[in-house]
Amino acid sequence: MHEFFNRQIKLWGEETQDSLQNKKVAIIGSGGLGCSLGIALGASGIGEFALVDFDEVGVHNIHRQIGFKVGDDGKYKAEVLKELIESRCPYTKATAYVESFDEFTKRDLEFDLIIDATDNLPTRAAINSYCLEKKQAWIYGSVEEFHGQVCFFQEASYEAIFKINDRKPNGIACPIVMHIGSFQANLALRYLTGLPVKKDVLYYLSFDEEGVLQNQKFNLPKN
Repeated sequence: MHEFFNRQIKLWGEETQDSLQNKKVAIIGSGGLGCSLGIALGASGIGEFALVDFDEVGVHNIHRQIGFKVGDDGKYKAEVLKELIESRCPYTKATAYVESFDEFTKRDLEFDLIIDATDNLPTRAAINSYCLEKKQAWIYGSVEEFHGQVCFFQEASYEAIFKINDRKPNGIACPIVMHIGSFQANLALRYLTGLPVKKDVLYYLSFDEEGVLQNQKFNLPKN
């Protein structure tokens, strides 16, 4: 195992790397963000994942959902992603839950971290409510067009900041999905390895009219 994670062990040592084997992470959504998160965090050596998604792969998904390929259409996203994660790293286990987030919460499972990889506001609001009630740390992420948002929520409330509706996102470029998923994964890894992470700060990444990447930060009010 130590040969597999050689570069990460150089980064934070064997003890920290070994500790990731005891971590449990739930990724809610196995689409664009979920694929990027699953690939990045699965290969990092986290011991156990719950992948929650009731949807099937569609041809229109594949361009931005990097865990899927032509021929996967019609299969459950969570099950395809589970196989990919486990095939890339023999030291991690993933469980696919083909169900809604509300159904998943009834299982009353415990996790070190929950990561939002959904594409709709009502489900994010449900994740927020659940995590506030359980005092559960979670990471929010969203993408649209060429911009995205990320926040590690701890005490702040998602619903206090965002208006909840059933609006669907506009077009999405594949690289911004990977970029935001990678950002979420970096925050997750820092948290799970005990490195400092600034909580309740909303990051907004966007390109201006000249194509310059902007990274704005907003401190969120605590409950």
